[in-house]
Amino acid sequence: MVSKIPNSGTSIFTIMSQMSAEHGAINLAQGFPDFELDPQLLDLVAHYVKKGANQYAPMAGLPALQKGIAAMVMDCYERPVTTASITITSGATEALYAAITAVVNLGDEVLVLDPSYDSYRPAIQLNGGIPISIPLEGTDFHMPWEAIRKAINSKTKLMVINTPHNPTGTTLSKNDFEELNRLMKEHPNLYLISDEVYEHIVYDGNTHWTAHWLDCAAKRVCVTNSFGKTFHATGWKMGYAIAGEHWTNEIRKIHQFLTFSVNTPIQHALADYLSEAERYTNIGKDYQLRRDAFVKAIEGSRFTLLPCQGTYFQLLSYKKIADKNDKEMAEWLTVEHQIASIPISVFYDEPTDVSLLRFCFAKNVTTIQDAGKILCKI
Repeated sequence: MVSKIPNSGTSIFTIMSQMSAEHGAINLAQGFPDFELDPQLLDLVAHYVKKGANQYAPMAGLPALQKGIAAMVMDCYERPVTTASITITSGATEALYAAITAVVNLGDEVLVLDPSYDSYRPAIQLNGGIPISIPLEGTDFHMPWEAIRKAINSKTKLMVINTPHNPTGTTLSKNDFEELNRLMKEHPNLYLISDEVYEHIVYDGNTHWTAHWLDCAAKRVCVTNSFGKTFHATGWKMGYAIAGEHWTNEIRKIHQFLTFSVNTPIQHALADYLSEAERYTNIGKDYQLRRDAFVKAIEGSRFTLLPCQGTYFQLLSYKKIADKNDKEMAEWLTVEHQIASIPISVFYDEPTDVSLLRFCFAKNVTTIQDAGKILCKI
């Protein structure tokens, strides 16, 4: 058998989590919370399980949940979307895969901004596309607009963006979206996927600028989101894609042969849970407390904090501590100091080592404080 993605191996998240377990380390590597869900949401799930909502949901998603999402988009962004544009998927990763598969054909080029989430490139390659990697610029990882424009040619079919950004914790600004709006107008055949799974996790009173506001949003934009991230239930694998009618029709053709439909009682529970806007609008405030607790916990350490504007990830530079490459440093911290992180180089197509590690602070405050004590001793 010839592999279709020969350069893809075991995920770094799996590797570091396994190492963490083997060495009894605090796992700040994989992006999953270690605190409980809202009991009201759990009660809703139990209610619908007991009520008998345990068979297949409609392929495109439960209508009540689609309506709840449409109401949330209107509430947050004042953009009207119809249920016909919303597809419920098995996590945002499936939404991304289906959206990429729907638009990318053999030989199409796709712009990917590095560092980037590790599912983008394999999905592009499996569909015969060619990922064109463009590094984000500077120590603040800002958008390389000049490089993006130079990279676009007659073969360029799609660009993938991510805000708030994993792994850097940065967010795109109003100016970035104004520039993106101009770019999409200049290239009327260019499609855009905006990965916004951390949309509700932004800090310091900042606005989440969304691709829903682009002029071409109704036709050439697909926004992917995740209830797993929003409500810290990553194991539920509940995501969704919002796109124009034509793109959505193609996404659904693919979705029906990937999973057909996703968890029925959880869809019912989420539909009810979305009825109170505070349940998603207050998420960022909770995570900001955890971010601030992490920042306080490592005061006095030799690590250097990079700004974290969104997501639940914090980048730390270890340049003042060691001259190891980031994979070696992550392994050393796990084995010798019992704290696991993710090396940033794995998020690049080309080998890139900027002496940065990603730590997940979606944890109980006690976990964060324990991690801080370890990091301050290094």
